[in-house]
Amino acid sequence: MIYLESFTLPIDFEEDLLDRKAAENGGPLGYIDNSYPCGLFACKELRELYFRRVTILYGGNGSGKSTLLNLIAHRLELNRIAPFNSSEMFASYAAHCNYTLAEDDEGFRCRIPNGSRIITSDDVFDYMLTVRVNNEDIADNKKEAREHWSELRYGRTVKLRGLEDYEALRAQVLARRKSVSRREYIRRTAGEEARLNSNGETALAYFTEKLHFDTLYCLDEPENSLSPKLQLELVDLLDQLSHYCGCQFIIATHSPFLLALPGARIYDLDTCPVQTRQWWQLENTRTYYAFFNKHRQLFEGGES
Repeated sequence: MIYLESFTLPIDFEEDLLDRKAAENGGPLGYIDNSYPCGLFACKELRELYFRRVTILYGGNGSGKSTLLNLIAHRLELNRIAPFNSSEMFASYAAHCNYTLAEDDEGFRCRIPNGSRIITSDDVFDYMLTVRVNNEDIADNKKEAREHWSELRYGRTVKLRGLEDYEALRAQVLARRKSVSRREYIRRTAGEEARLNSNGETALAYFTEKLHFDTLYCLDEPENSLSPKLQLELVDLLDQLSHYCGCQFIIATHSPFLLALPGARIYDLDTCPVQTRQWWQLENTRTYYAFFNKHRQLFEGGES
C-alpha cells in the first residue's frame, strides 16, 4: 500500500525563507544563528522524492538522510517520541515542503493512517532501557512482597481507619486467601518481569510489537543493535508488512541487508544531483563485496 506518493523540498525558495526569518529577528540588521536545513539539499539538487511501498534514504554521515526523514515526519504530523535536531529555520522550512497523497483503487486520495509514526534508534534504546529498569523495580517489589507476606497472612489484622489503610488491607485480604499461594501473591502484587534477551533480540521484539498493519512508518537506522542475522529477520518482517499488510516504509539506513529489501526505491544522497540506484551499486554494499571477495578462498575452504 502507498499512502505518500511524493514530497517536495522548497530549495528554490530558501533565500526568501532566510530573508523572512532574518527580518523577524531584527529587520534589516537581523541575522540567523543556524540556517539548517537550508542549503543541505540545494547543493544536491534534490527537489522531489517519489515513494514506493518501501523507499530508502541512503548516504554517509551528514548526507541529510535523517534530516529528510524528520522533515517528512514533521510535515505529515506523524507521531513521534524521541526529540530531533532542529533549528530556528526547521519549522518554517518544513511548512514550505509540499506532498502528494496517493490514490486508492477507486481514484480517491488516501489519508495518512492514524498511528503512523517515525521510529528512531533512540526510541529502541529507550525501550530496552525501560524494560531493564522495570525489571529492576519488579525485583525490588518481589523482595518487599516476600518480606511482608508472612506478616500479612499470620499477623495482626489491618484496621481500616481511612483511605491510607486501604492498600494494606487489600494486600492482607489477598495474602489470606486459601486459593492464593505465596508465589501467586508475590506475582500479583509485584508484577511479572519481562524476559530479558540480548539487546539485539530486544530491539527486534520492539519492531515486532510496535509495527502494525495499514500504517505509514519512517524508520531511522532501524538496524542499530541488530546483528546481521537479526537484520535479515527485520528485513523479512518489513517485506511481509509492506507486501501483504498495508504498510508503507520510508527508511534511512546504511545496512546492506535493508538496502536489499525487494522492490525498494533507493535515493543515494551521496550523489549530486541525487540519484536513485540499485542496492548493489552503492558504495557501502560494494565495500562489503570487495572485502569478502578479497577473502573468497577462506569461505570456499582454501587457505589464506
